[in-house]
Amino acid sequence: MGNCQAIDAAALVIQHPSGRIERLYWQVSASEVMKMNPGHYVSLIIPLPMSEEEKKSDQKTVRFTKVKLLNPSDTLNLGHAYKLVTAQEVMKVLRAKKQGMMKRRQELHENLQKAHEMQGIESKRSDSGVLDKDTGHERQRSRTPSTSFAMSRSRSWRPSLQSIEEAVTN
Repeated sequence: MGNCQAIDAAALVIQHPSGRIERLYWQVSASEVMKMNPGHYVSLIIPLPMSEEEKKSDQKTVRFTKVKLLNPSDTLNLGHAYKLVTAQEVMKVLRAKKQGMMKRRQELHENLQKAHEMQGIESKRSDSGVLDKDTGHERQRSRTPSTSFAMSRSRSWRPSLQSIEEAVTN
């Protein structure tokens, strides 16, 4: 009579797309698993931590997990769960990520254009110009407040270097 839990902790679990579960009792590289299952990638299943409310509730809740694709040179370790993912699923996720990034870039570009338009409207309102005393010409004010702030701040700050007298102890 042995301890079944100790045996399970000393195994690594590979979940196939069909739902079949495979247990291995030795470390294996991801490339070996991918050779045994052509057209599949190996991913590590990382369970997300449960909140205090989920721990206290008596209801069974679904815990979401994070999946991380492994490089072929990575080693599958004992005590971890892995999942085989088809190449089609990987490509679908990569396409979705790319589309999401393109959408975010487009939104950022639109927001920047709106900000420039708003800045142009505000600068037209506030561009009264300041009369230069020496030449009699108008100067435009700085359009970027961060630049003028940094310049005024750098002019006013000066390091305080004081000499320190050392006490001589005998």
